[in-house]
Amino acid sequence: MTTLLAFAVTLGILVVIHEFGHFLVARACGVKVLRFSLGFGPVIAKRLASNGTEWALSAIPLGGYVKMTDEREGEVAAEDLPHAFNRKSVGQRMAIVVAGPLSNLLLAVLLYWALFVAGITVLKPIVAAPTGGTPAALAGFHNGDVVTAIDNDPVADWQDLYWLVLKHGIKNPVMTVETRDAANHIEYRRLDVTGIDLADADHDPLARIGLMRYLPDLPPVVGQVVAGSRAESTGLKPGDRIQTINGQAIVVWEDMVKIVKASPEKPLRLALLRSDKAMTVTLTPAAAHELDRTIGRIGAAPHVDPALFASMQAEIRFGPAAAMKRALVKTWDLSTFSLEMMGRLVIGQASLKNISGPVTIADYAGRSAEAGITAFIAFLALISVSLGVLNLLPIPLLDGGHLLYYFVELITGQPVSDRIQGVGQKIGMALLATLMLFALFNDFHRLLTG
Repeated sequence: MTTLLAFAVTLGILVVIHEFGHFLVARACGVKVLRFSLGFGPVIAKRLASNGTEWALSAIPLGGYVKMTDEREGEVAAEDLPHAFNRKSVGQRMAIVVAGPLSNLLLAVLLYWALFVAGITVLKPIVAAPTGGTPAALAGFHNGDVVTAIDNDPVADWQDLYWLVLKHGIKNPVMTVETRDAANHIEYRRLDVTGIDLADADHDPLARIGLMRYLPDLPPVVGQVVAGSRAESTGLKPGDRIQTINGQAIVVWEDMVKIVKASPEKPLRLALLRSDKAMTVTLTPAAAHELDRTIGRIGAAPHVDPALFASMQAEIRFGPAAAMKRALVKTWDLSTFSLEMMGRLVIGQASLKNISGPVTIADYAGRSAEAGITAFIAFLALISVSLGVLNLLPIPLLDGGHLLYYFVELITGQPVSDRIQGVGQKIGMALLATLMLFALFNDFHRLLTG
């Protein structure tokens, strides 16, 4: 229920903001707006404003739409002809069309600005000892290194690290990473990710190159057991302290993780303490896929003392002006990165499995809503950028397609013929339908394969 509600709220906000952008600029250009609807389908309630616009609430709460006076869509009364969309100058029509996507981008800026002004709790970019043979290991990263910059771009938190590895690594697979150790010594590491698809949607790019979050040593005490997991079926309970596995002493939680990962579908004999009572259980880890290998998982998480992580977190807060600058830069970076990834899809340099559809978006909407208001606002801003950029693509049926027609009209002095627009609509419909099919296929593949 949370997922469906979060998805409806996300889609509703983004589409209404998009359409409201069209509405405001249309009114400013003197176009008569016949209806502004919240939602689609049958109208549940409506009110006619003094300017002739009908404000409507429709049955399907997934967005909304704006209907303008336009001779191409039906007969227009003589007194309304000066206010018809098609009678406006090409510049005004372009402004009305571009207002929708720009409203989404503006919304993203405002949401990021609000987050940066209010302050957000972040994870410091501290890395764990990388797995041998990974690019991070070859670059010489050590346990506890703090990443401070990538190719001269400053890294303030773990999200910055994730984003900058994507941003720089996709363009140039050899990056210069600045790190600081516990003694505040600065080192520069050459991180080479050649041959690794960082944009692969099915895998964490940082994990693929060996950059994992640093975790302090945790005692081998079970804190949580996942329902339906091997740990639950074996009888493992929160509070159990693992002492040995197959006779091997377990000192910290990571000792157990290493053995479990190396033992998919292999029985393990665990000696543990439960309420000071010694007991033994046999547990067989389930096989799971991680990157290009099969590992064992039992479905148990460690007991975590919040005080252990206090030193790993920081609160980032900016003044209004600095927050606006950061919000603009973030929105610009995400927009250009989205365009670059779309370009790579077209020329075959990025996999089509990176395309996500409504099922994945709904899933992330639900997860972010459950994580709290800050996570949901950040998710809303990200999707708003994606929607704005997508609608600016020069594909017929999208706002960018209409902009392309008007740009041609601006240069030639003649509107694009109805015949060419009709052909363009068919091409655009085919492209969008193909895109949606790929997106849905990827969605359900991720859903079924986990």
